[in-house]
Amino acid sequence: MTAKIAYDDVEVGTELPARTFPVTRDTLVRYAGASGDFNPIHWNERFAKEVGLPDVIAHGMFTMAEAVRVVTDWTGDPGAVVEYGVRFTRPVVVPDDDKGAVIEVTGKVAAKLEDHIVRVDLTVTSGGQKVLGMSRAVVRLA
Repeated sequence: MTAKIAYDDVEVGTELPARTFPVTRDTLVRYAGASGDFNPIHWNERFAKEVGLPDVIAHGMFTMAEAVRVVTDWTGDPGAVVEYGVRFTRPVVVPDDDKGAVIEVTGKVAAKLEDHIVRVDLTVTSGGQKVLGMSRAVVRLA
């Protein structure tokens, strides 16, 4: 499968559709089961606070995966992502209530490179604060 977006149809500055991703304690338990990461900072409020966190926090890899969904949804092909990296700047705090947290993601084509490749820069926030820095995906388009 190849990306559904054509390289020639994309310009620097092209904005990807923004997305929001809800995160609840239930989401974290399910992710822990799938990933095998049962660190208590992701499910035990008392433990999280004892180690200096404000509350339970989302797994960093979960946050990173949700963010890149903006790119894979845009391309229509997860295999189009040839490189992806982030810096973790703040945790996503997930309170134990009916709302949980929300991860908000926007993306923009920052550069057109050779061989139908573009660099997409993502802005990832939760609670009005940036949670991922230097979030960039290198993507091969059709």
